[in-house]
Amino acid sequence: MNDLMSVVDWSRAQFALTAMVHWLFVPLTIGLSFIVAMMETMYYRTKLEKWKKLTKFWMLLFGINFACGVATGIILEFEFGTNWSNYSWFVGDIFGAPLAIEGIFAFFMESTFIAVMFFGWNKVSKGFHLAATWLTAFGVVLSALWILVANAWMQYPAGMEFDPDQMRNVMVNFGDVVFSPVAMNKFFHTVFSGWTLGGVFVVGVSCFMLFRKSNREAAMMSIKLGGWVGLIGLILTMYTGDGSAVQVSRYQPMKLAAMEGLYDGSVGQDLVGIGVLNPSKTLENDEEAMLFSIDIPYGLSMLANHDTKSFVPGINDLLNGYEIVDGNGDTVRDLSYADKMVLGRQAQEALAQYHTATERGDQQARAEALETLRANYQYFGYGYFTAPSQGVPPVDLTFYSFRVMVMGGGYLLLFFIVALFCAYKKEQWLDKRWVHWIGILSIPVVWIVSEAGWVVAEVGRQPWVIQDLMPARAAISAIQASSVQITFWMFVVIFLGLVVADISILCREISKASKKEILK
Repeated sequence: MNDLMSVVDWSRAQFALTAMVHWLFVPLTIGLSFIVAMMETMYYRTKLEKWKKLTKFWMLLFGINFACGVATGIILEFEFGTNWSNYSWFVGDIFGAPLAIEGIFAFFMESTFIAVMFFGWNKVSKGFHLAATWLTAFGVVLSALWILVANAWMQYPAGMEFDPDQMRNVMVNFGDVVFSPVAMNKFFHTVFSGWTLGGVFVVGVSCFMLFRKSNREAAMMSIKLGGWVGLIGLILTMYTGDGSAVQVSRYQPMKLAAMEGLYDGSVGQDLVGIGVLNPSKTLENDEEAMLFSIDIPYGLSMLANHDTKSFVPGINDLLNGYEIVDGNGDTVRDLSYADKMVLGRQAQEALAQYHTATERGDQQARAEALETLRANYQYFGYGYFTAPSQGVPPVDLTFYSFRVMVMGGGYLLLFFIVALFCAYKKEQWLDKRWVHWIGILSIPVVWIVSEAGWVVAEVGRQPWVIQDLMPARAAISAIQASSVQITFWMFVVIFLGLVVADISILCREISKASKKEILK
């Protein structure tokens, strides 16, 4: 058992490492591809060469980042087969279909048109080149769509049913998989957050140009375009983030409870604006969950259900089960985790009985077992737990990551407003060193905010690989913990080298550009 858990922990660590490094490149790729396409559109419409030169500069930075994103993305997909083979079999064609479409269609589109985008200047017509640039940006978004559809299915499995003969889930409705509310909300949230990150990157690099007292016109043009893209992206990110909270409340209530450090819920639940968790708090004691907090009255009920009178369950409520009449007079109930564990084991036992009956040719016993399996299948994953507490995600990490994301988003909103105000009304402020430093230092800030959002989404749903159906301990490959440890440290070295190379190349190109006039 200890070796099993060691394999689980190391496999999770390796996948988390790969995913977080990959996520360094994905949002910038999404954001920069859109900004580059907008710049080239300005060139196409105005016929001004300065827009073409500006497009080429940002296109170069996009290309560097794109190459690193491809390298880490390929490794990430291979890990499903090497470290998570039980999961890969269990999800059947449901998880594989979106990834296959992404590889065959979306990535093919990116690879095809990115060549025209970089090497087609003066070789194809301006219209065709612009189309290639937009199709590259569209291909980037399509790649994100199919990957996020696959990820969303893990958090809200829809459009499928379990086939006991194959011992795997099979797709019964492709539309339900692709257009599930979780998938669509996650997709738009990710794309718009990419616009936000791309906007901060463009404004920050432009501030570095101003800091070096070069390329003032190029910097001003970039700040205006990047600032608007980033501001619009951030507002839409906040809007879709509100939708995400509703989806989490509906389909992953334990994640929401962890995000708030909420152990005992209530009707008209407050939202923790700023708070510090009590490190001594456990499921077994009655200590207060917070050492200090500033709460927003009724905030969590409003965030989760858009209703200040609604009931929001806490960790203890979800573990112990509840039945309560909320402020609207509606009865809200849920089974305890112990009850779900019993039903999950019944589903697993029914699956074993189904195969035994099939081997004996006992059709009646086979049908009865199948009926029991289907009746309890929604709790299948709980049968792997030995204690209800195993269903609780890491509260501290989820709680603080959520606040980093939200407070960082508030800072970025102010950042874009000030940047655009300076660009349009107080251009002289952009000659001040402290403004330059704010712009430059906001680049790592937006990445921290982006990574924090990913941590909330993925750590908050633990221990589930597939929500309610498969925990991480049931999803891993039959490999030695030592093998995973070795590859983990290999990836640490490889990814560190890749990130250092990416940053150094980007900095070198930016520094090189700052020593000459881009628009001449």
